[in-house]
Amino acid sequence: MVFVIFNSCQYFEKQIPSEKELLQKELKSINWKEVDEYPTVANCESIGDKKQRQKCFFDVMSQLIQEKLNIDSLSILYPDLDTIQVKVTVFPNSKMTFEPEFQKDSVAYDTIKIDSILHARLIDFPKVNPAIKRGLPVKTQFILPVIIKAKE
Repeated sequence: MVFVIFNSCQYFEKQIPSEKELLQKELKSINWKEVDEYPTVANCESIGDKKQRQKCFFDVMSQLIQEKLNIDSLSILYPDLDTIQVKVTVFPNSKMTFEPEFQKDSVAYDTIKIDSILHARLIDFPKVNPAIKRGLPVKTQFILPVIIKAKE
């Protein structure tokens, strides 16, 4: 009795995708418009729920900005200005910048003066931990509506 066994490696060959193909596939699968963890401050870090921690961070930031701007004469200079949109940028190194965002019809306001007031007042914030995407700190931007309260 003679057994003949044919063995071919072709059946076991698999096409292995190149590193470049794998990288492109992975990059396409990532949602770059969302972060895994939002920026946070010490007061909010103990909150486990992602959405609640995000809300806490935005609330703390809005409150701090309002407190710092209420010191100034912004509400006296512009009594009809009740809310200002502030674009906040948090960089991977925890540095922050603030810019006023104006509507197209905001010609009545001296945007340069408001911008300089923001830059002068919005300093000395508590440490902000940057947003995290896939384990790495990333730059994030968001717009906070800040209520300008008239001094009474």
